[in-house]
Amino acid sequence: MSFGQGLSGLKAAAQKLDVIGNNIANSGTVGFKSSSVAFADVYASSRVGLGVQISSVNQDFSVGNLTVTGGQFDMAIDGASGLFRVIDESGSVYFTRNGQFSQDKNGYIVNAQGQYLTGYILDRETGAYSMAPEAIRVPTGNIAPRATGTVDGVTVRAMNLDATAEAPAAAVPFPSLNGDVVNPNSYNMSVPLTVYDSLGREHQLTQYFRKTGTNTWEVYYQLGDKPPADPTDPASWQRQTITFQSNGTIQTVPAPTYQIPFTVGGADPLNIPVSYVGATQFGGPFNYEFRQDGYATGEYASMTVAADGTIMANYTNGELLEVGYVVLADFPNVQGLSPSGGNAWTQTAESGAPRLGRPGLNGLASIMSQAVEESNVDISTQLVDMIISQRTYQANAQAITTQSEMMQTLMNIR
Repeated sequence: MSFGQGLSGLKAAAQKLDVIGNNIANSGTVGFKSSSVAFADVYASSRVGLGVQISSVNQDFSVGNLTVTGGQFDMAIDGASGLFRVIDESGSVYFTRNGQFSQDKNGYIVNAQGQYLTGYILDRETGAYSMAPEAIRVPTGNIAPRATGTVDGVTVRAMNLDATAEAPAAAVPFPSLNGDVVNPNSYNMSVPLTVYDSLGREHQLTQYFRKTGTNTWEVYYQLGDKPPADPTDPASWQRQTITFQSNGTIQTVPAPTYQIPFTVGGADPLNIPVSYVGATQFGGPFNYEFRQDGYATGEYASMTVAADGTIMANYTNGELLEVGYVVLADFPNVQGLSPSGGNAWTQTAESGAPRLGRPGLNGLASIMSQAVEESNVDISTQLVDMIISQRTYQANAQAITTQSEMMQTLMNIR
């Protein structure tokens, strides 16, 4: 007689109880994936089975519930395909679904184990991303200012000049009142706009629109608070002429974009392109909306992550600066990954090489910012499995007891 079958059953049931206990213990662990035990029978050329063995411990990589945390560095993978790629101080690579990240003293995005989140970093000078994943570092300090005119200059989003307006009665070009204020009777409409020099200093650019004839307007430009030293001298003003067609749209030949040069002390000269493409002259009230491409310096304020993993740094001046994007990894066989503790896995020969990519592309899941993925452990299922395993353990113990009683009976034969 053999006690082997019962002993193997006890061991198998005990190990399954260990797995269930580990699942329950980690039911509150962010990004944890529950495990299950697969059993196999043992025959070894015996017609009567020799017991049971554990064939494998499989992990369930299904998605847990996503919970919004509000933490600016927290991220959740919104789908089954993809793991965060992190590295430690020695450069060892790990993969995890735990998106609880924070910023360390050096500005790097790290998890609770101090491992660095990796991604592809944008080189702002070349506009290219790094060739290999690197540790992601949030920028510190101020964003450099940008002078108006660096990209598009001043452009019209919407503007209408009243076709029914009369030409101003006052002389051209704008005799000033007391040498400081432009005579309001010398123009039809003025448009103030804040622009920036290369040092990030603000200046007010004022455009004075004056109707000079049918479908023809002149625009005079003033930078700062005061008009030119001699406002009665046309040569003292920066000015242009714009012409409209009979249907009210602007004449685009030649193109109505003008370079307006100004000299500002201590900074590079301003050379501002001003485009009136899209402006109209209809028989309606004056209205306008301009935008300009300059901005002052600003301090780093916060970080946001888009669904495609793009990391944007937000600055106090309202500007956004792309840092790069988070990389996700997927494997041909995720069951082949080896658990390494700390809610992470490492690559093995069974898992295959990782496929790295941008979230939301090539089958990879997208990123949900300021959220985390909870454990996918189902407590009710685990408790039922625990009861079944307990009964299995008791049954195997009873089988051993029965074997013992039978052996005792044989020993008592005289």
